Amino acid sequence: MNMSLAGKPGKNGVSVREKTYEYLKSNILSGRFVPGERLAEEHLAEELGVSRTPVREALHKLEQDGLIEPLESRGFCIPRNSAEEIEDLFEIRTVLEGYTLKLICERITDQQIAQLEEIVEKADGALRRKRIDEVFQFNTQFHDTLHSLVADKRRFHSLIVNMRKYVLRYRKDTLQYLGAAKRAIDGHRQILLALKLRDPELCERVMRAHIRQSKEDALQTNREAN
Repeated sequence: MNMSLAGKPGKNGVSVREKTYEYLKSNILSGRFVPGERLAEEHLAEELGVSRTPVREALHKLEQDGLIEPLESRGFCIPRNSAEEIEDLFEIRTVLEGYTLKLICERITDQQIAQLEEIVEKADGALRRKRIDEVFQFNTQFHDTLHSLVADKRRFHSLIVNMRKYVLRYRKDTLQYLGAAKRAIDGHRQILLALKLRDPELCERVMRAHIRQSKEDALQTNREAN
């Protein structure tokens, strides 16, 4: 795929360096680059229509982020999925998401709960039709909708959204299995029940349990892949 990130910064002042970094990061997290794939500076520069300097800087920053690792020869590669990383990422998300739902419980409206219920029912319908890709989309929409309820807490919201990007590259694979997809929907129903009861402490416990179940599914998928 040929494209060009070159040109003057846009109205928001985003530079070619930042565009290059964000583009590569997004493609790594979305799974476009697969574990073990080599990322060559010259090839990426040609693909993106930029000089090698912003690509080189982006790759070094991505290495610092832990998203790529250097090869013994020149270049970098996407690291193989590790159980340790899955454990770390999901445990961090457990704390963040649990606290988030506790906050949401104190501000969510009946109308917003109804909106979340509609998303869950759509996911359940997709599961019955074995449209797993749609289940994944509705799963993402459910959490996006929840997180939008704390968007006014900008720094906190940014932290949650960024963490989910790291986790979704593992979660996307687990939801391809009917059992894991069903467990995700069941977890969302339990979250809705806790929200309806307006119990902040219960909300936190239920969300933590939901994320930990997601972690177990991700670890199982990782074991089967290796």
